[in-house]
Amino acid sequence: MEKNRRQFPKEFKLRNKCTQMQLAVLFIFGLSLIGCASDVANRYYAAKQYPSKNKADVLILNSKPTKAFIVIADFQSRGETPSDLQEKAAKIGADAVIISRIGGLYSRSEEWASKDRYQGQFHDHILGTAIKFTEEN
Repeated sequence: MEKNRRQFPKEFKLRNKCTQMQLAVLFIFGLSLIGCASDVANRYYAAKQYPSKNKADVLILNSKPTKAFIVIADFQSRGETPSDLQEKAAKIGADAVIISRIGGLYSRSEEWASKDRYQGQFHDHILGTAIKFTEEN
């Protein structure tokens, strides 16, 4: 009987270590799934469907154009490029896509964003607003 009492704590520790190992493996597996998850959101506003275009015919803009336009869709994504959003905009017949990059690295020592040494280099998300010009050239 005394022999069993001495072995119980060892068995309990062994079982406890297995449980900890299983939890660690489960945690790492969960993190890997989160890392693979895509973060994509597309929202279409146009009541009319436009014919698709050649990707090269869709302008990539970094700011609002001076010409009159309507917004036909918004794209939000992680890990895509302006070219990827240009392709999405071409599929829905947009004339241009206005690109915004958000998130990412920044310098804590810079007070002004325009002087940040990381500006324009690293971004987590990219947003694209697909537009259709309302007046002809």
